[in-house]
Amino acid sequence: MARDAGGIHIGIGGWVFEPWRGAFYPDGLPQKRELEYAGSKLTSIEINGTYYGSQKPESFARWREETPEGFVFALKGSRFCTNRRVLAEAGPSVEKFVTSGLAELKHKLGPINWQFMPTKKFDPEDFEAFLKLLPKEVDGVALRHAVEVRHDSFRSPDFIALLREYGVAVITGADSEHPEIADVTAPFVYARIMGTQESEPKGYSDADLNRWAKAAQAWAEGGVPAGMETVGPAAPKQKRDVFLYVISGGKVRNPAAAMELIERVKA
Repeated sequence: MARDAGGIHIGIGGWVFEPWRGAFYPDGLPQKRELEYAGSKLTSIEINGTYYGSQKPESFARWREETPEGFVFALKGSRFCTNRRVLAEAGPSVEKFVTSGLAELKHKLGPINWQFMPTKKFDPEDFEAFLKLLPKEVDGVALRHAVEVRHDSFRSPDFIALLREYGVAVITGADSEHPEIADVTAPFVYARIMGTQESEPKGYSDADLNRWAKAAQAWAEGGVPAGMETVGPAAPKQKRDVFLYVISGGKVRNPAAAMELIERVKA
């Protein structure tokens, strides 16, 4: 069923983290019910395990069943696709990943994060060869692709133009040591914010929570948040789905920050 663009999905990376037991998950909650609980408090989760190894189709199907309607998962693409010298040679690894069963998520499949090492530099010809390997769908399920690049050489208008040609999002990595690229290059926006602190009960200060809630709303309405760094010309203004994940930083506080952002975006 078609859905209007402009939805905002907010969550965390993964759902299994021992320090969250008691801090986020209620004491005594069985581990097998942690995803169900997280799904009741958040609107999305970025699955990290897919970066390190293959998951079974039954696992994707179970995750779909354990989360509520409207919930979506982002997936980390396999490291065997991106951690290589020649990206043009990644075809077999990309095919293996996208046919591994992720289509079992069905309508709960969000974007795929193809994450690159901080040492990976922008080679226009080879990077375009990689983009050409990314399929538009698998088993009737549409695929949305995003790239997380972490080398300064990607701060290039040529990189932004290339992503727009293929409809691939550049992931905005913010509050971190990595380059911040906030250009909109696809029909959706993908952001990972990494600045939570354990000393803050909600992960971020009220001012920073307000800043990120407003940023998510600005992206959803088709703009670029004020004060964020862009490289290329502005994209046409149109409503876009937004996927925002609270990652790294003071990790024990990430669920609290995500829940607070969800409430502020609603306000």
